[in-house]
Amino acid sequence: MKKIWTIAWKDFRTYFTSPIAYVIIAIFLLIMGWMFFWNLSHFNQQALQYQSFKMGKGMSITDGIIRPLYGNMNVIFLFLVPFITMRLFAEERKLQTIQLLLTSPVKLSEMVIGKFLSSFLLVSTMLALTVVYPIVLYIYGNLDVGPVVTSYLGTLLLFSCYLAVGVLCSSMTENQILAGAMTFGGCLFLWLINWASQSAGPVYSDILDYLSLIQHYNNFSQGIIQTSDVIFYLSFVATGLFLTHRVLDSYRWRS
Repeated sequence: MKKIWTIAWKDFRTYFTSPIAYVIIAIFLLIMGWMFFWNLSHFNQQALQYQSFKMGKGMSITDGIIRPLYGNMNVIFLFLVPFITMRLFAEERKLQTIQLLLTSPVKLSEMVIGKFLSSFLLVSTMLALTVVYPIVLYIYGNLDVGPVVTSYLGTLLLFSCYLAVGVLCSSMTENQILAGAMTFGGCLFLWLINWASQSAGPVYSDILDYLSLIQHYNNFSQGIIQTSDVIFYLSFVATGLFLTHRVLDSYRWRS
């Protein structure tokens, strides 16, 4: 475990030796800040209309702000994660330093987990910076904390799947741009795969719905934690890291 955290912490600090981490975090916070402001303004307008004209049932803060805000956050991570993971192994292969890693006393599994955790720490830092939004809503509004906690948990598990795909794609090529493109394409495919369930048969539609990453997030956004959703996300991450291990192991034997 100590070697894993050593690798993770070393790679995590590497992100901040170049502008990539600062640029990604700045873009993320800029977009999230704009979305929070827009959702809050739209919610206030609807609340005023309801108070003035009694037009239907008033929308809760959870439905009006939290769910759309964190739903959009998952889309933003879909675009940003490829930039975070594309260099993890691809850069090592391009610089030929991966040979040193593969022959080092560190186990291959420890290396894979450490690389994954380094990107996990960066994205978790970005996610932690958004805690200010529910804090503001809690102070100045009647916020239901439950859906906020489950939305954070669901987002954490969802972007872990993105990262697992990114680590796998980065291990398959030495071209960082190609690794990023493969990561985005793979995550987008697994995001939208349930669209085909509408035209598939009964059995295949259930399979496609189950394989969809976003389908398992819906319960978290509603304040519900189902064991099946948690198991799916954790199994997905474990499978991605296992495949990464196999790719690197085969590369070690070929080189």
